[in-house]
Amino acid sequence: MDDSKILQHLLDLERQAASLVNDAQTEVDEKVSETEKQNRMRSEELYTRELEILEKAYIGDMAVVKENYRKQLEEYRESLKIQSANPVYVLNHEAFCGLAEKFLIRTGSIDREVNDAGVT
Repeated sequence: MDDSKILQHLLDLERQAASLVNDAQTEVDEKVSETEKQNRMRSEELYTRELEILEKAYIGDMAVVKENYRKQLEEYRESLKIQSANPVYVLNHEAFCGLAEKFLIRTGSIDREVNDAGVT
C-alpha cells in the first residue's frame, strides 16, 4: 500500500471516530436534558402537592384561631356587661378612682410641704 492510501484510511478512521464521539455526546446531552426535565417536573409536582397540604393546614389552623378569638372576645364582652350591671364592680371602680385621687393629692401636698420647708 502506498503512503497516501494509508494516510487517507487513517483520516477516514479518525473522521468515523469523531463522528461516533459526536453522536455519543449528542445522545448523552439529550438523555441528560430529558432527565433534568423529568426531575424538574417531579420536583414541581411534589412542591405543589406539599404546598396544597400546607395551605389546607394553614386554613384549618386559621379557622380555629379565628373561632377562639371570637369566643374570647364574646366572653370578654359578656364579662364587661356583667361588671357594668353589678354594683359591686362599680363601687370598686369608684373606690379605686377615689384612692388614686387621694394618693395624687397627697403626693402633691407632700411636695408642697417639702418646698415650703426649703428642702430641695
